[in-house]
Amino acid sequence: MALSIGIVGLPNVGKSTLFTALTKKGGLAANYPFATIDPNVGIVDVPDARLQKLADIVHPGRIVPATVEFVDIAGLVKGASEGEGLGNQFLANIRNTDAICEVVRFFSDPDVIRHESSVDPQTDMDTIQTELVLADLGTLERAIPKLEKEARRDKANAPRLAIAKRLQDWLNEGHRAATLDMTDEERAAAHDLFLLTMKPILYVANVDEDALGEEPPSIDGATVVPISAKVESELIDLEPDEAAEFLADLGLEHSGLETLAQAAYDLLGLQSYFTAGEMEVKAWTVRKGAKAPEAAGVIHSDFERGFIKAEVASYDDYVTLGGEQGCKAAGRLRMEGKEYVVQDGDVMHFRFNV
Repeated sequence: MALSIGIVGLPNVGKSTLFTALTKKGGLAANYPFATIDPNVGIVDVPDARLQKLADIVHPGRIVPATVEFVDIAGLVKGASEGEGLGNQFLANIRNTDAICEVVRFFSDPDVIRHESSVDPQTDMDTIQTELVLADLGTLERAIPKLEKEARRDKANAPRLAIAKRLQDWLNEGHRAATLDMTDEERAAAHDLFLLTMKPILYVANVDEDALGEEPPSIDGATVVPISAKVESELIDLEPDEAAEFLADLGLEHSGLETLAQAAYDLLGLQSYFTAGEMEVKAWTVRKGAKAPEAAGVIHSDFERGFIKAEVASYDDYVTLGGEQGCKAAGRLRMEGKEYVVQDGDVMHFRFNV
C-alpha cells in the first residue's frame, strides 16, 4: 500500500531541510523562495521496534519495515490559487498525495529570508488554508454545473449535487471541507470531488533546538509534531550509536523524524500486521478495521481471492512464547476466517487456494 504525504508550507519554513533529513537524500535546500521547483520524492521507513523483536526469534534474512512516501513540494505563496508563484503546479502536486504535512515556522533566525513580512505562525497557516480553500472553491465552481446536468438526467445523482453545494457554502465561510459534518454517504460523494481541504492534515512545528522539549499548541484540534529541521539535518551523517547519544544530550528518546513518520502513518488510520519467517520479517500496511482477506490482499491479490483461513498470533503472545511453535504449544495460535478483524501487531500466515 503506497502512501504519499505532501510536505507543504510557505517559502523558507524549512521544508526542504526537513525533507533532506527525513529521507537522508540530497535535495536543493536554498535560502530563497522556489528553491524546490520539481517535487522531490523520498521513501521513509516507519520505525517499529517490534520488527527487531520478531527477528530475534526467527533470525530472518532481512527485516522489511512499512514505508511512507514523502513529497517535497515547492513553497506556497499568497495568490497561488490564482497562479501566483508556482500556483497551479503546486496545487496539482498536493492533489496527487494522500495527505498533507504542513511545516510551520516556529524557529527564529534573522538570516533566513521571509517571502513576506509575516513572522506569526498562525498567519502563515491562515495563508495556506486560504489558498487551499480558494482552490477548492474553484474546483466546485467547475464541478457544480456538470453535477446539475447529471442530476437532471438521473435523480440518483442529486445527493452528489447537494453535498457539493453544502461544501461550497462551507468553504465560502473559510472552513476546510474535512471539518463539515457529513454522513458516510456524503463523505464518500465529497471524496469524489478531489478537494484539497478534504485531505487529512498533519502539522509540523519547525522549532529552535531549545524548544524541542516543549509541546506546541494544537492547530485545528490536531496534534502538532515539534521538530527542529536543523537538529535533524545534523543527525544525517551520524552512526546509530552517535545519533542516540546526540538525542540523549538533548533529552530526547526518538528523533523527530521517527515521530513524524509514525504520526503520518497514524493520520491515515493505518496499522501494521507482520509476517515472520526465515526469509524475512516484514510489516504490512493495512487500514484499521480491515478483515483478514483484505489484509491477505495487501501481499497479493491471489491471497485475497483464494483466501481460506489465517493463522494468527498476537504480537505479545508471539514474543512471550518464543514464536510459532511456542504459540501452538500454548494454544495461542488461532485459525481465523473471513470475518476476522485484523489487530495491530498480529503475526499472520495465510492459507489460500486459487
